[in-house]
Amino acid sequence: MTNVITADRTLYEDEHELLRETARAFADKHAAPHAERWRIDGKVDRELFVQAARAGILGFNIPGQYGGGGVTDYRFNAVIGEEFSRHPAADGLASLTLSNDIVVPYFTDLTDDDQKARWLPGIAAGELVVAIAMTEPGTGSDLAGIATTAIRDGDSYVVNGSKVFISNGQNADLVVTAVRTGPDRHGGISLLVIEADRPGFSRGRNLEKVGLHAQDTSELFFQDVRVPATNLLGQEGAGFEALMRNLPQERISIAANAVASIEGVLERTLDYVRERKAFGRPIGSFQNTRFELADMVTTARVGRAYLDGLLARHLHGRLTAVDAASAKFWATEHYVDIVGRCLQLHGAYGYMLEYRIANDYLDSRITTVYGGTTEIMKEIVGRDLGL
Repeated sequence: MTNVITADRTLYEDEHELLRETARAFADKHAAPHAERWRIDGKVDRELFVQAARAGILGFNIPGQYGGGGVTDYRFNAVIGEEFSRHPAADGLASLTLSNDIVVPYFTDLTDDDQKARWLPGIAAGELVVAIAMTEPGTGSDLAGIATTAIRDGDSYVVNGSKVFISNGQNADLVVTAVRTGPDRHGGISLLVIEADRPGFSRGRNLEKVGLHAQDTSELFFQDVRVPATNLLGQEGAGFEALMRNLPQERISIAANAVASIEGVLERTLDYVRERKAFGRPIGSFQNTRFELADMVTTARVGRAYLDGLLARHLHGRLTAVDAASAKFWATEHYVDIVGRCLQLHGAYGYMLEYRIANDYLDSRITTVYGGTTEIMKEIVGRDLGL
């Protein structure tokens, strides 16, 4: 594979590059051999989480006293996300980056000592798979509109409602669930951790998607699920604020992984156009191919510089919600565009699923939707302009 997309970077140090090698080797050994079966099954093996924990690439940001690595440097997350996003088994490996970047922070940042002792050792060992359930059939990006209720009854909450499009939903043991505990549109939202073995909790079908076929995505149902009040994360009514606080990291993660995916697509496409011949010469020698790739590689280099700058800001606690929204829509929209153009350079072979570019094309499309649609991201940025 070529390596001419990105110039030397200053964001990472030697220890980050060592983890990059570990992540790449892990993906080759534990994911690549199973990638096709996972796509057929619609989910990864639970053993993947245990293997990742043993390799030190799952739950490394969990404090050492609970079995994690105690690493709070987000650059380690970014390195793993980059390598997994470039990998042929990226759709299955997304289950791990989801846990590290998006769900685990709720368990490390919002839990009390008792909750940490109950949950973190199992998460750090890969024995407890985690998910977050926000979206509902009638709400989409409107998190303040959730209708799943949690009614206090003595020392418990009784939960009724449903969630949809929940990643890791089929494998999850612990689900951070956004629930309505009061009538106020924002102040009435709380977060409960719901164990999957509680009576009344059920999983719907594993949803059939356009892409990301190895990443399980589920409907979840709650029918009079009794959850101890000790499973409340933070204060009652503080759930919306907690969600908003964690969304910038979710969105910068999506953006950074989209840029890494762009780089991977371009590297594979460069290899292809150098080898594939038409009219007696490599198709890479045609002016149109050179011009297309020159344009796309330049976009990738701009995107990498942009994202590295934002990752550095996040590392020092200066990443804003507007920064993350801008990066999220910019990177994912370019990702979708570039994958389509690279597929065109593959000709008819690009439409064959045996070629990675076809799966890239399918997998890329959701990135402009999940984590907040492009339209919502532009609204966030536009409002910040005083418009």
